[in-house]
Amino acid sequence: MKEETRERINPKLKTYIDQQVLPRYDGNIGGHGIDHIMQVIQRSFEIVDEFGLDVDPNKVYVIAAYHDIGYPINADEHEEVSAQMFLQEGALQEFFDEEERRLMAEAIVDHRASLEYEARNIYGKIVSSADREISVENMLIRSLRFQRDKHWSEKPTLDQIIEYSFQKLSSKYGKGGYAKMYFPDQKYQDYLAEMQALFTDKNHFIAREKEIAARIQLLEEKSKDGEER
Repeated sequence: MKEETRERINPKLKTYIDQQVLPRYDGNIGGHGIDHIMQVIQRSFEIVDEFGLDVDPNKVYVIAAYHDIGYPINADEHEEVSAQMFLQEGALQEFFDEEERRLMAEAIVDHRASLEYEARNIYGKIVSSADREISVENMLIRSLRFQRDKHWSEKPTLDQIIEYSFQKLSSKYGKGGYAKMYFPDQKYQDYLAEMQALFTDKNHFIAREKEIAARIQLLEEKSKDGEER
């Protein structure tokens, strides 16, 4: 990433986002926490640099920072909730006029992979592309945790969780999948090829998810033991 691109961000705006917005992600689950947000911010600027996009880095930074902030309120419609929370953030009126904020809210809504239409502006295409995972390992972990932590009427078994994960990921990233990617750089192309190869051998997918589930359980047990001491 070219550091000079991010250095153009208004320092006062960045301080506000870093101190008042990003900490709100501490309670997010299902792969929508602060680690994911920081990756989307980084990927947004990677895309801007690699594709030579003429955009405002302030908008890029803020849109990436807000895109999942409404997830704990309504996971199914979190893009709409996130956009409304952004529009209601009075402090941002100091940095962006009404038309700019409208455009940014559109971008936040349009980040979702299952969007039925093309993102309405360049910023929506950037954050949507940046929101796509580029690590198969990370995606398998995120998917497993997401399926596990959903609000189920009846707690599913591990086999059921993995089956849900397979169906979701293959429909999203399999050949002809619904995930939108407007700026397919090499990192994403490599990721997509590896994911699609994994879908061709379901038994291998299941074995890999079970190994990940065991690691997650071990880490969580160690963390719980540490808290109890």
